[in-house]
Amino acid sequence: MTAPIDEQPSAILNITPGDLTDPRVIDLLRIHLSNARAESPAESVHALDLDGLRKPDITFWSAWEAEQLAAVGALRALASDHGEVKSMHTAEALRRRGAGGAMLRHIIGTARSRGYSRLSLETGSSPYFDNARALYARHGFGACAPFGDYGADPFSVYQTLDLRQADG
Repeated sequence: MTAPIDEQPSAILNITPGDLTDPRVIDLLRIHLSNARAESPAESVHALDLDGLRKPDITFWSAWEAEQLAAVGALRALASDHGEVKSMHTAEALRRRGAGGAMLRHIIGTARSRGYSRLSLETGSSPYFDNARALYARHGFGACAPFGDYGADPFSVYQTLDLRQADG
């Protein structure tokens, strides 16, 4: 998929199946996990590591601006009608340029094409995650109760999007 980056219409972002052997992808995922672990207690960190992203219920993508890795994201199949956004992370140097939004729209589009009626996510509750929660809210995600295997946790925020009604 090729998508224009929101605030830089001339830049093109290519979203491709993620290569979990690419050192650039591995490094960005390492940063993602490290940040999650720094902001939440270990039992409240639900970010996937490389092995978790290789599971058959996960589809993983990377987003590139030319040869520069801009973002990563994944979609986990929870049920035949319900998916979960996983491992969303944008490279620090490319934040606020639309890469995260482009990745999220790609995940939403894939969820719709799979016939999901709902797409949910878990993210952190600390101020570090404010921008992530705002991104999800801009795309129509609203607060929800814990879903799947999650439980009530003051370090987690749960959000969901009704794909039957939202434009995403």
